[in-house]
Amino acid sequence: MNQANDAAVEALLADIGSTHGELLAIVQQVRRIAAASGNGVTESVKYGGIMFSHSQFFCGVFAYRHHVTVEFGHGYRLEDRYHQLEGSGQYRRHIKLHSPDEVKSKHLADYIQQAYTLATG
Repeated sequence: MNQANDAAVEALLADIGSTHGELLAIVQQVRRIAAASGNGVTESVKYGGIMFSHSQFFCGVFAYRHHVTVEFGHGYRLEDRYHQLEGSGQYRRHIKLHSPDEVKSKHLADYIQQAYTLATG
């Protein structure tokens, strides 16, 4: 990872923590899951959130006022076995998270793993 990227990520995390501390815990969980989804995962700040990529972007996390969303640019290709994906656009899907517990109860790791596998396959 490059240092400018790391600094941008840290600045965004500090901003989320100062304005929406309860959401920071969710964002940090998402970051850990994305990093654990495979080798060579990088983070960058884009579109007001943190984007995760390998050879290409596979998902991103965004903090809003009352929730966090995890966005999948090719979400239409994911198997929605837990019926958690939202969005009716042609490609993009997302999962809304309102508490740290929902990271597990909405099976987020499964969706992120699928997105990583699609991006690297």
